[in-house]
Amino acid sequence: MEKPYLLHMITPEKNISPFDANMAFDAGWQSVVPYTNVTMEEIQALVQDTIFSRSPSTLKKTAIFIGGRDTHVAMDMLEETKKHMVPPFEVPVFADPSGAFTTAAGMVAKTEKALKEKFDQEFKGLKIAILGGTGPVGVASAVISSKAGNNVTLIGRSEEKTTKVVDICNDRYGSESVVPGVDADKETILQDVDVVFNTGAAGIQLMDDNLVIAAKNLKICADVNAVPPAGIAGVDAMDDVVEMKNTTSKTYSIGALAIGNVKYKSQHDCLKLMYTCDKPVYLHFEHAFEFAQKDA
Repeated sequence: MEKPYLLHMITPEKNISPFDANMAFDAGWQSVVPYTNVTMEEIQALVQDTIFSRSPSTLKKTAIFIGGRDTHVAMDMLEETKKHMVPPFEVPVFADPSGAFTTAAGMVAKTEKALKEKFDQEFKGLKIAILGGTGPVGVASAVISSKAGNNVTLIGRSEEKTTKVVDICNDRYGSESVVPGVDADKETILQDVDVVFNTGAAGIQLMDDNLVIAAKNLKICADVNAVPPAGIAGVDAMDDVVEMKNTTSKTYSIGALAIGNVKYKSQHDCLKLMYTCDKPVYLHFEHAFEFAQKDA
């Protein structure tokens, strides 16, 4: 009997995401096995039950997906899985909490391509502001953008929380050039930026018309919010590098659905890679970005 392709889906939350389950099946996994409310202390047993129940050859049809809603917990769990592999008993692992890693990858990749096509501008040496930046999409976007050679301001409501998140970006993920900002200082921060990413909660506008007009150097506005009102005034969810009408500079908008199309492809690619790779891989937002650059 042919052994099935098994994806073990781990989350610290109450449920696994139906989105991720659908994506896994569409990427070719034949069975998805959920593990919910998982703690860090349970990772070892789950990993070793996974790897020791199949032969090394059949483990090529086996993998682990880590979900949840917290960037840092997901990355901690990813690191924890590595500790408990026993080569040649080893399987690939992919972390994508709330789809945030692949969403961030899609947004940055679309922006990178738009800058090149519309301004002949490489994705480096830019001033980038990230609205609602303390969440998982904001963190992943900040690290990817910083490592590409840009100066990134991560903006949040609380100075204490934002500073803490920025320290994690720089110290843990090696981004180095991310600095904190707060909503109260948005007008000053946004006046001089080249790119704005909105990664805030759905249905909340964080950059109104006045802030858009005041941003004299603005080239790209990318908004992951698909729920009205737009997170950035003048950006529609359907926009796919569309020239904005409410700006004083030549600015292009990228909406949630255009970002989502690349996000979908990069998540599909990561999920598929896990059963086609020769050696086990450990995937997170930086790997998702590599796929998104090809898919944008």
